Amino acid sequence: MKKLFTFLLLFISIISFSQEITGNQLLEKAIKFHDPNGNWETFKGELFVTMEMPKSSPRKSRIRINLPEQYFLVKAVKDTIVTEYAIHKGDCSMAINGNTNPSEELKKKHSLSCERANLYKNYYTYLYGLPMKLKDEGTIIEEKVERKTFKGKEYLVLKATYSKEVGKDTWYFYFDPKTYAMEVYQFFKEAKDSGEYILLSGLETINGVKMPKNRAWYYNKDNGYLGTDILSAKK
Repeated sequence: MKKLFTFLLLFISIISFSQEITGNQLLEKAIKFHDPNGNWETFKGELFVTMEMPKSSPRKSRIRINLPEQYFLVKAVKDTIVTEYAIHKGDCSMAINGNTNPSEELKKKHSLSCERANLYKNYYTYLYGLPMKLKDEGTIIEEKVERKTFKGKEYLVLKATYSKEVGKDTWYFYFDPKTYAMEVYQFFKEAKDSGEYILLSGLETINGVKMPKNRAWYYNKDNGYLGTDILSAKK
């Protein structure tokens, strides 16, 4: 009996150890699911995103990303306004309703700027490049992986913080424990009740990369609904 008890303890400890996973191991498994052939690093593709928001008309965006050429373009249509931003190797250009040389007055009226162009570039390449973008320099991956239940489902949760040069927010990424698909992410700013969580559903495969088809945004503090981004590979 004593030998059997010792064997059971050893067996349980082996199982527990085998179930442990580090942050970087989890990230690698998630990347293997979303980008099995390593296509993101040389990604060249076109995305079509419709943003639906409460009490507002949808915004439809056509996005081109060419990472090897350092090129980004977003052309968005909302109501009667068409805005266009492009960045190529750091140089930016913009247009409003086909006017490629808008006056300072027009720029001010429609908040057109190179700063906004870079904001869109960082926003789209980061979110649609996840989880691969977590390999970027300045990202600090917490080695301890937690198991958490969120909206009734259990996940493996990866914590990421950033160097001062990159950002101050703290992010949590929720992965399916069987497939390692990314299904939720959440970020907090310095205030405890700040930030948002994003529910992901469906997959759209573009140039071999599996991207979330739907991203629904909510406030952390009160679960208030912000809007949903709907991705398509075709217009």
